[in-house]
Amino acid sequence: MEQDFQKNIFYRSFMTCVFAGLTGTVLSMFYDLFFAQVLNFPLSSMINVSTLIFTINLTFIVIGFLFYGLISASRYGETIYISVFMVITIFFIWKLQGVHRTENDAVNTQFRYLSSGIVAILGLLASLGVPFLFHNKQFDKYVL
Repeated sequence: MEQDFQKNIFYRSFMTCVFAGLTGTVLSMFYDLFFAQVLNFPLSSMINVSTLIFTINLTFIVIGFLFYGLISASRYGETIYISVFMVITIFFIWKLQGVHRTENDAVNTQFRYLSSGIVAILGLLASLGVPFLFHNKQFDKYVL
């Protein structure tokens, strides 16, 4: 017999961010694979599978602690969280537009698109996906 128990806020926020990190890793790897295979991107070894796995998952673990801290510290913590991560995402995409990896302009443009796409995927998951999944009853029941 399955017993229902109330999961605390820390567990729900942390595990939601871990799930979002795993989802972001898979989406980013598919996006990177698309770039490497379809567009013949020559710098695909810079953003590789191990870099994506470790960086994204560790980042989302930290995001889980931040999300918990904000929602437990303030009544408007979730609004602050969404606003801050949307601004961070936009800032990183803006700063990536000035990155120069090689002397070849076409490769630089492809690198900007690749890195900006990955940041956009992760930023949307962090800023909108985490709060949505945190409040989703079906996600709480069947995934957490």
